[in-house]
Amino acid sequence: MKKSSIAGILIIALAIGIIISTYADSSTYGSFKDAKESTSELHVVGQLNKEKELFYDPKQDANYFAFYMRDNEGRESKVVFNGSKPQDFERSEQIVLTGKMVGNEFHASKILMKCPSKYTADEVEVTEVSATTAQN
Repeated sequence: MKKSSIAGILIIALAIGIIISTYADSSTYGSFKDAKESTSELHVVGQLNKEKELFYDPKQDANYFAFYMRDNEGRESKVVFNGSKPQDFERSEQIVLTGKMVGNEFHASKILMKCPSKYTADEVEVTEVSATTAQN
């Protein structure tokens, strides 16, 4: 075989490997129903149910925060986050959770909040909180 043919095959194999690894790392979005049927982590988008109580008592356990969220399909679920409550959480317009269902609860490893900006009415402020960074 020519050296150029071998180099071409290696470049094609490398490109296929990059595509497969990118696809494997990409997260999927879904609802609480999809999360219940899936075994891998999933992104769920929704809104905080402000009519129900938030559970956060830093004196008892500073790394336990629970709340109820309604996904974009209207299903509601209790969400448990092993980290501290994000600042201005109640002001969030939309929440994106990364995690998976454990029983009837969604256990989030990350919370991404989209809050209205306090400076400009047209801008949206985005804050991401991870369970690993929240514990530090």
